[in-house]
Amino acid sequence: MVFLPISMGRGAGGIDKTGRIPLHKQIQKISIIDKLKKDQIMSKLRFRVVEDAFKKKAVEVPTPKERPSEYYGKYVFNRTKMFKYLPSKVYDKLIDAIDNGSPLDRTIANEVAAGMKKWAVEMGVTHYTHWFHPLTEGTAEKHDAFIEHDGKGGMLEDFSGKLLVQQEPDASSFPSGGIRNTFEARGYSAWDPSSPAFIIDDTLCIPTIFIAYTGESLDYKAPLLKALHAVDKAAVEVCHYFNPEVKKVVAYLGWEQEYFLVDEGLYAARPDLLLTGRTLMGHDSAKNQQLEDHYFASIPTRVAAFMKELEIEAWSLGIPVKTRHNEVAPNQFELAPIFEECNLAVDHNMLVMSLMRRVSRRHGFRVLLHEKPFKGINGSGKHNNWSLGTDTGILLMAPGKTAEDNLRFITFVVNTLMAVYKHNGLLKASIASANNAHRLGANEAPPAIISSFLGKQLTQVLERIEKSTTDELVTLSGKQGLKLAIPQIPELLIDNTDRNRTSPFAFTGNRFEFRAVGSEANCASGMIALNSAVAEQLIQFKKDVDALIAKGESKISAILEVVRNYIKISKPIHFDGNGYSEEWKKEAEKRGLDCETSVPIIIDSYLKPETVSLFESIGVMTKKELEARNEVKWEIYTKKIQIESRVMGDLILNHIIPIATQYQTELIDNVYKLKSLFPADKAAKLSAQNLELIEEIANRTAYIKEHTDAMVEARKSANKIENEREKALAYHDNIVPMLEEIRYHVDKLELIVDNQIWTLPKYRELLFIR
Repeated sequence: MVFLPISMGRGAGGIDKTGRIPLHKQIQKISIIDKLKKDQIMSKLRFRVVEDAFKKKAVEVPTPKERPSEYYGKYVFNRTKMFKYLPSKVYDKLIDAIDNGSPLDRTIANEVAAGMKKWAVEMGVTHYTHWFHPLTEGTAEKHDAFIEHDGKGGMLEDFSGKLLVQQEPDASSFPSGGIRNTFEARGYSAWDPSSPAFIIDDTLCIPTIFIAYTGESLDYKAPLLKALHAVDKAAVEVCHYFNPEVKKVVAYLGWEQEYFLVDEGLYAARPDLLLTGRTLMGHDSAKNQQLEDHYFASIPTRVAAFMKELEIEAWSLGIPVKTRHNEVAPNQFELAPIFEECNLAVDHNMLVMSLMRRVSRRHGFRVLLHEKPFKGINGSGKHNNWSLGTDTGILLMAPGKTAEDNLRFITFVVNTLMAVYKHNGLLKASIASANNAHRLGANEAPPAIISSFLGKQLTQVLERIEKSTTDELVTLSGKQGLKLAIPQIPELLIDNTDRNRTSPFAFTGNRFEFRAVGSEANCASGMIALNSAVAEQLIQFKKDVDALIAKGESKISAILEVVRNYIKISKPIHFDGNGYSEEWKKEAEKRGLDCETSVPIIIDSYLKPETVSLFESIGVMTKKELEARNEVKWEIYTKKIQIESRVMGDLILNHIIPIATQYQTELIDNVYKLKSLFPADKAAKLSAQNLELIEEIANRTAYIKEHTDAMVEARKSANKIENEREKALAYHDNIVPMLEEIRYHVDKLELIVDNQIWTLPKYRELLFIR
């Protein structure tokens, strides 16, 4: 198929035997003229938004009169507010429930609700909502006003304990994976007192779990809380080998949120960004990140203003954001808080992503949280820094001062490695998505094979323990001094591990960093898998140690013997080399690690017998819940690829082919004019380049149209498949490759088509205008 312009005059094929232009030809010509006019308008739009973006100035953000420490948590019903607004006995019971997991007495709910409402009303609040995390990976809320009939024709403001503790939102339109039929609408949201209520605008937001009428979880928070309880209980039992005074172990999480900012006008002129969150086409900018001059560079003025307002709002909501900086890719940035208790950290991350979207628009930006919005440069991740700590103030993933402290440290590190080794497929499934698949394995993102980097010092310690035949205890230094030969520079304290950017699960001195998590993901998914796996492993560790003690071995000998055995078993998960190398992929297969790259197949790990046994044995999720979640994951995967395919088709038919044809027409016109001005030989020489371009445009547009049509047919075939897994596989195997093949030819056209008529903002504009 060759795309050539239709003559607008009385040419061959344009007139019938009566000498009239057939109606269908007239309509076709009008349609083409309309498309060309639209393309001209769209190309003008591109240049207008580029010009507007260059003119934008930083929004002035007033600095609060108070210091951050004074307004921190202003809009949170935190312990200070609880103490002020609740009766002392109610306060004590609520704090006991939060700190120690004691059952919450529903009889105090009315008093808690009354105190919470009094505070909220004083802050100007008129509505409340149960705020939860459905399986859509976003957040959900339904606002109700604090009003009830007063029985006298008026109304009064009321908020009862019943409304605080439990609500019944319609569950029919949330993903349930078949747990509930559409006509079975009832679902329950239940208050989570461990995550404090907060105010957004005029609404009191109450963090809750969300479950079906039949009891199955329909959210991320419910299984996360169960996983955290399981790891707490299991870790306390192991801690008693070293300190019987430990009563509670807390899982901590510190996330690092990467994101892109794009000018709002440029964003609006890219339908693919608007509808899918990523660019489905776009040739590399001549300059991108190869100079490494964006990372840690001065923050652009407009961006700094956005960051300032975001931090003020976050601090007001009790979110301890600490770090902000430029990331590696152009227009890519990062925000990171101080670590918090895992459940609260997850809530705060979901809230921060919502704040980022709101605040960015006030500054003329759109925030891109997609894991790979731009091809050829770094994607965005959300490193999850995970550790365990006791109520006695001990970080279990940090080396100690004594040999026994370090045995405790080694015990928890090795058990974590065992958990990751046994469930590496599950951990990969927990972060697998259509979006993250574009990011993993390239441009500094970790590969899609879960392994653990330990660093030279810790590796040597584990090797020493493995080879030792005695009960020798090792001494580790947490940080070691490093003196530089520069007089004015003080001694540096160097961590006991280096960093490996290609490791998905790296030990970084006093925590493990789960780097494979995607930037748009709910941290809860990975944290449910990790905490559950570690809980199961710690339970097994205690059984193994107790069995040896029962046979007469000393406690230290038993612990060392089991640890030594675990070091040998978990060796395949340990890898300190280059995760991008082909050698590692081959080696990982030999080690028996999960090397699957197809997202729909990776998700199968949730239904493996060992995974079902894991979650059921510690009471986190049932097989039915796991099956339902897989159905949801497959369905979401399919829909995301389906949307991308549809958007790609629209752009091809409404932008790319008309633009290419228009430019081709101009080239043909130029060739004809050259032939009319010059002798044949000279005209042929002068028009040779244009003829090559005409042919290339014809060939590429023909390929694009043919494969776009084929993609539509492939989509129709896939849509007929009823099984969600098989449908997701059909989209992965057939549609995803077509998207890349079509993109290749579109990007080549972008290089040769006249810049003045190209309608879509280019990478150089999206990435370097800020």
